[in-house]
Amino acid sequence: MEVRELISGEVITVPADESVRHGAITMNEARVGSLAVIDDGELAGIFTERDILHAVASGADLDADPISRWMTDYPDAFSPDMDVVEAADWMLATGYRHLPVVENGSLIGMASIKDVLWAVTDPNGG
Repeated sequence: MEVRELISGEVITVPADESVRHGAITMNEARVGSLAVIDDGELAGIFTERDILHAVASGADLDADPISRWMTDYPDAFSPDMDVVEAADWMLATGYRHLPVVENGSLIGMASIKDVLWAVTDPNGG
């Protein structure tokens, strides 16, 4: 199974200058654990639940601090044709829980460790 089979639906994005609080609200409303951060139409970063935790624990001004201050800049990304077992091994090795899926320079989805784990452990192959 390829990573492309794990992604569906809309990728939730936010601008880099959006506040941390707005990012948290967006994640909560969309019921996702990460957001793709877009700047000038390009993927500039990824903002995750861990980033929110780090911001709060560091005393960030959640209404004034931009997501760009806390996000992971220019994150690693999966190719949609990557095998899910390879993706699982890679996510375990790096500790990442969410990774953008990029094809020909364009963001086409977001893969979570939950998606990858489901695909790897499903006896019917997804």
